[in-house]
Amino acid sequence: MKILALEKEIPGIDDGAFDPHLKSEALKVWELHQAGVLREIYFRDDQTTAVLVLECAGVEEAGAVLDTLPLVKAGLIAFDVIPLRPYPGFARLFAQDGLNQ
Repeated sequence: MKILALEKEIPGIDDGAFDPHLKSEALKVWELHQAGVLREIYFRDDQTTAVLVLECAGVEEAGAVLDTLPLVKAGLIAFDVIPLRPYPGFARLFAQDGLNQ
């Protein structure tokens, strides 16, 4: 199942608190990417927060994976975890026209 994870900033955290964890965070993200669990990673264009696309059995597994990130462990960031499913609209709309072949 594809999972969208949107980073949430935690109010009141000083930017300097992140510095000791950034290298270990990058290493863990790379490990998850190499393992095929983290499929995509982005920064939002309108703010400096991460957007991750995970491949997991469900939201519980995704939460457990995100909990392994050093910035999450340190209580510096959190994530909204959103399960995704394929859009079925095209098949519904066009099957009756014989275009669903």
